[in-house]
Amino acid sequence: MSKREGLSRRELMAGAAMASAAVTACAAAQPTTEGESLAGKSILITGCSSGFGRLGAEHYARLGAKVFATMRNLPRVEADELATLADADGLDITVLEIDVTSDEQVNAGVAAALEAAGGTLDVLVNNAGISTSGPIEVQDIEATKLLFDTNVFGPQRLMRAVMPSMRKAGAGQIFNVTSQLGRVMIPGFGQYSPTKFALEAMSEQVAYETVQHGIDVTIIQPGGYPTKIWNNQAPLSAALKDRTPEETLAAYPQLTARMGVAEGGGGETDPMDIPRAIAEIIAMPRGQRPLRRPIHPERRPQEAINDVSAKTQLAMLGSSPFGPWVKDVLG
Repeated sequence: MSKREGLSRRELMAGAAMASAAVTACAAAQPTTEGESLAGKSILITGCSSGFGRLGAEHYARLGAKVFATMRNLPRVEADELATLADADGLDITVLEIDVTSDEQVNAGVAAALEAAGGTLDVLVNNAGISTSGPIEVQDIEATKLLFDTNVFGPQRLMRAVMPSMRKAGAGQIFNVTSQLGRVMIPGFGQYSPTKFALEAMSEQVAYETVQHGIDVTIIQPGGYPTKIWNNQAPLSAALKDRTPEETLAAYPQLTARMGVAEGGGGETDPMDIPRAIAEIIAMPRGQRPLRRPIHPERRPQEAINDVSAKTQLAMLGSSPFGPWVKDVLG
């Protein structure tokens, strides 16, 4: 690949890691397991056309779960391929259309899943997410609204749709997939970190509020993995770049030169780490499930922030009327 003006996103990430400004080397990989039985569990997942969502849909079904794999813009080839696989291998996978930015599709899709599952869902995996590149000044309101509508309001729509039945059942598990970059940040990643920071905060608050109803919330914090999010951001970033004044682009040459360029990322890590970890947590007894699970074989810089955050929450609220909820969630 020829060099162009400025730094690529991968070069920025590598430099930040070397400088200890963002992603830094941490402890060894966390072990995950392959064989947890999820028989009898009903699981709804968003963003199943590729990446963690697609891998998870198949993985949980092979472990015995009844899976509702949702994606937007049906019909599409990814949905046909997943349905064909399910038929061929005898997997209990139902593909449903849900665009997480649509109130109507969220409500209709969850209603269909609830009816098929007998009135309640055991697990919700909020996995769908998008990204754009470039500095914050370049992120116009159109781009900002799209990222927040997908990465923050989308999970909120899904949680509000499933929680009434979970409360009625007195049990449930919600996974919200954030990122390392929901705790640390790297220049030039647009509104991705702000949306993931927001999802982190909303998830923790929901965890405290719903523990009294038997609903567990776990925040999944992946590091860099080779999924399609790296290339899917390219057309969004290209359109954003096209409508940005040249003067603004020129003010940030290192951060705007490669906006709109499709280039892979995430290294050679195994994206199956995330479905395996989620399956492991689903199989845990209630009361043992973690609020947060950082996942990466080498780099988990957010762990120190997670630790101090938990200690701060306990110090602030541990002796308050909310203390029992906070202690239950934080263990």
